[in-house]
Amino acid sequence: MKRNISLFIILAISLSCFAQSVEKVRYGDFENWITRHIPESKLLGGKTKTVYEIGPTQTIEGAVAYSNKGGSPWATSNVYARVMGINKASNAVVPDTHDGKGRCCRMSTILEPCKVLGMMNMEVLVSGSIFLGRMLEPVTSTKSPYSKMEMGVPFTKRPKSLQYDYRVVVPANAQKIRSSGFGKKKTLNGKDYAEVFMFLQRRWEDADGNLYANRVGTIRERFGASSAGWVNGHVADVIYGDATKSPKYKSYMGLIPEDRSYYARNSKGKMVPVKEVGWDAPDATPTHLILMASSGCGVAYEGVVGMNLWVDNFYLRY
Repeated sequence: MKRNISLFIILAISLSCFAQSVEKVRYGDFENWITRHIPESKLLGGKTKTVYEIGPTQTIEGAVAYSNKGGSPWATSNVYARVMGINKASNAVVPDTHDGKGRCCRMSTILEPCKVLGMMNMEVLVSGSIFLGRMLEPVTSTKSPYSKMEMGVPFTKRPKSLQYDYRVVVPANAQKIRSSGFGKKKTLNGKDYAEVFMFLQRRWEDADGNLYANRVGTIRERFGASSAGWVNGHVADVIYGDATKSPKYKSYMGLIPEDRSYYARNSKGKMVPVKEVGWDAPDATPTHLILMASSGCGVAYEGVVGMNLWVDNFYLRY
């Protein structure tokens, strides 16, 4: 009897330790979604478009600028745009099912049509993406897309790894293109990849309100081929310090180039680029967490139409 009680206590302690070593990313199981019904301008046909956001289950009617709901840390590339008085919505991120295990998130690379009656007919390539942060709506132009994304959230922990489920489908005879809505679609050389990445940064601000960061920890994974169905419980370890010195380093894991800097709000409330200027010490404490998944990894308006990435169950492991 005493032996059984002792075994029970050991098992209970072990389960407790395991529970404390894994932290679920809030809304990272993708069971709850916000549904938005956005009427597009009559000049574009006047149809109502359904757009999704990650957060507490609810429905929002009308062309209303969205901000994160219910404490959800997630933003998406699904946007409401208002350009020169014309309302337009884009939706490349949707809820889907995970092999009968509940809901998940599907991101797709699509050509978003924009047909203006009697004037123009253009298409914009959109790669479905989700990230921790905020999308600033309404979007008023296609210029400087990163400046419309407030990327990253405050974070001071040091996780050992990121765990998630994923599935990838790359279309046969995939062809990379560029289509910004201005000029003709262009065929490009090279491949595109779906990707998931997590960066830990230590940020600071100078007297002029400029933001800088050192990279504390790095995870970046790219997927260029279709997976054999779902890959569940996938674990990617964080590389702390200078990732270039790690045997796991890949060329795309490097510091963010200045001309592709992500944006954040400084202490004055202004959106400015976060310039990543160096690698931090391996034992440094971060100030911010960047976590992003996308059906493409190239620059804005470039990718492979039909590329799909599904993700589910994001956890930080310690």
